[in-house]
Amino acid sequence: MSALRVGFAMCGSFCTFKKALSALEHLVSHGYDVYPIMSEVSYATDTRFGKASDFIAFMETQCGHPVIHTIPEAEPIGPKALLDVMAVIPCTGNTLAKLACGVTDTCVTMACKAHLRNERPVVIAVSSNDALAANWQNIGRLAARKNIYFVPFEQDDPQNKTTSLVARVSLLIPTIEAALEGRQLQPLLLETQ
Repeated sequence: MSALRVGFAMCGSFCTFKKALSALEHLVSHGYDVYPIMSEVSYATDTRFGKASDFIAFMETQCGHPVIHTIPEAEPIGPKALLDVMAVIPCTGNTLAKLACGVTDTCVTMACKAHLRNERPVVIAVSSNDALAANWQNIGRLAARKNIYFVPFEQDDPQNKTTSLVARVSLLIPTIEAALEGRQLQPLLLETQ
């Protein structure tokens, strides 16, 4: 049997890149064929959390595929049926809103749209400071949609960032496995560790 093909799309929640790349390593070590995808901002922006070129090199070395980072590169994902599952990790509030409203103006949103046309699962790992505020409605919209699944999430700092949620990335593989069976991994909202 061939390896499960996973799209691994990273958006600009730069403070969670280290956890996301650890999850990518975990997928590769479990034998998944991982296709790296980066939003245009993630692909081009150096921050206090690291250089874009270092993240790109790491992903390409781990995955053995070039990073998809433009809309024209992402569009063929659908027609070619390139992936079995798409994971958006980290998924920012901005990308959540765009996915909920059907806006396709970035590489990541195009990759998701192209993938969804094949009625295959998209797994979202939320990382947003306003998830329990402006983006809560978008989480609800997406949770009600066919083929959209969430990595269970928790408040990362309930006292100081009362509306912030972050996915528990250690549950990425179990969420992918459940999504491939058409199930949302439960519980969705976890107690803060």
